[in-house]
Amino acid sequence: MNKLKTRWGITSNYQLVIIFIVFAINGSLSAKISAFLLDNLGITKENTNVILYYAILLVLVLPLYPFMLMFFGWIFGQSAFFTPFAKRMIKSMKMGFLLPNKKN
Repeated sequence: MNKLKTRWGITSNYQLVIIFIVFAINGSLSAKISAFLLDNLGITKENTNVILYYAILLVLVLPLYPFMLMFFGWIFGQSAFFTPFAKRMIKSMKMGFLLPNKKN
């Protein structure tokens, strides 16, 4: 755990636990929200090929995840950790146009 704390720049075990909780809540909730959206669109595992269903689910989860990560990080008081993490994720998904432009 000390390697992880050093790598992430975390100072306490409490902060590490909060970060793990945020990751758990965010992952579960983003998958649930995406499944809910698919269900409301009438796309279910019963009426769609399973591979296609999970591919669509993944396409919905990926852009939702980093934004929810910033939100839950803020709620749990860890926005200093999660905001840069989520922004890197958004830029790596080529969705940087959704972030506000900073002019230096």
